[in-house]
Amino acid sequence: MRLTIACPEALRDDANQIAMVLGYGPDDAETYGSLNWQDAGGNLYACASLPVSDTFTTTAQSPLQRPAWDTDNHVNMAGANRAQAALVFSPTPVTAMPDKLTACAGDDALAVLTAMGLTQVEVEVEVEVEEDVGVYV
Repeated sequence: MRLTIACPEALRDDANQIAMVLGYGPDDAETYGSLNWQDAGGNLYACASLPVSDTFTTTAQSPLQRPAWDTDNHVNMAGANRAQAALVFSPTPVTAMPDKLTACAGDDALAVLTAMGLTQVEVEVEVEVEEDVGVYV
């Protein structure tokens, strides 16, 4: 099964904490990075899409345990628990909410994001071009 997850801007830090708890290690702290999606109200979201096991949703809703790899308390478990409390799972796309971590099943991540009411944010890229003053022979 594939889950596509919309993480609102306000939950991004906490969502990255639960990503580390449910994932494989400290690199999962980068799961929800850029805010590249928005809803009709202009709320920004970081999104992720990943294949998960059939037991993932049950595990994600069960009491969270500090990962065995986290011997130096890198994971903020309070943040992970806040993210867990905001989780909404759906077998079909539902509208993303700015106060919920919305996870929907579906094989086509872009179609799921669209059905969640999200559109990609237009990103302006500023490029600085240096003037070439060299002489070539």
